[in-house]
Amino acid sequence: MSTLLLSGKTLAKTIQQKAHDEARGLEADGLHPMLAVVVATDDGSTHWYVRSIERAAERAGISCRIVDLGHDATGEVLAAALKDLSTDASVNGIILQTPLPPGVQTDELVGHIAPEKDIDGANPLSLGRLAVGQSAFAPATARAVIEILDHFDIPLAGRNVVVIGRSAVVGKPLSLLLLERDAAITVCHSRSGPLEKYTKTADVVVVAAGRTGLLNGDHVSSAAVVIDVGTNVLPDGSLVGDVDEASVRGVAAALTPVPGGVGSVTTSLLLLHTTEAARKQSRTLVPGTAG
Repeated sequence: MSTLLLSGKTLAKTIQQKAHDEARGLEADGLHPMLAVVVATDDGSTHWYVRSIERAAERAGISCRIVDLGHDATGEVLAAALKDLSTDASVNGIILQTPLPPGVQTDELVGHIAPEKDIDGANPLSLGRLAVGQSAFAPATARAVIEILDHFDIPLAGRNVVVIGRSAVVGKPLSLLLLERDAAITVCHSRSGPLEKYTKTADVVVVAAGRTGLLNGDHVSSAAVVIDVGTNVLPDGSLVGDVDEASVRGVAAALTPVPGGVGSVTTSLLLLHTTEAARKQSRTLVPGTAG
């Protein structure tokens, strides 16, 4: 059978255009959306990704401040930078880019990001609000999965969806978003046992575990839609996901490619979230416009 490739490129461009339009609208109101990206690593692939965000922001008409604290920055220095950005009225969105220096824990820092500027849903308060249905930015990667499924008109209500991976970045928030869409959710992890026990009968399988080739064609049915969230760099520098694409293609009904799938949509959503944050913050500053 032929497997439909669910490319995210067209959707990403649509979201980028929406962010661009939102940014122009803000500019017309005298507002200048600003995204700040905090970096503390000398990892080349991370800096490449940050530069790609910077270029995308420029195309969308969003200012982007790269706060490079160096690969030896301490937790105290990072915390101070996040606190300063959170109180800086010119900054609307904040991202703490990983990896961080050895010994510095992400979960000890993200709480310093103001929830209203937490455009990637990193602060535990954001996840808590998401869990109880309150207003919060979902992690962009988790939202990107939902956006792709919607873009290709893949129904979720009443469907059997398996999420592989339970991280606070993707697996947990994505499960909450899927529950909001009335899907029946199963979350698999390292203690779940054989994957095929869960995935073989799934309508949708989302893989977000960070393990190359974790899911293969033996794990899925011919009706399955497979969303590959993984981004793994091979020794030759090429990028692959968590899915063994060669074995899944020809078996599953649909599959997102890596690269060109979830990742491209994620970056676009970060820009859109920045404009949404800027608009919300402006309403709290202007008398009579609280909403």
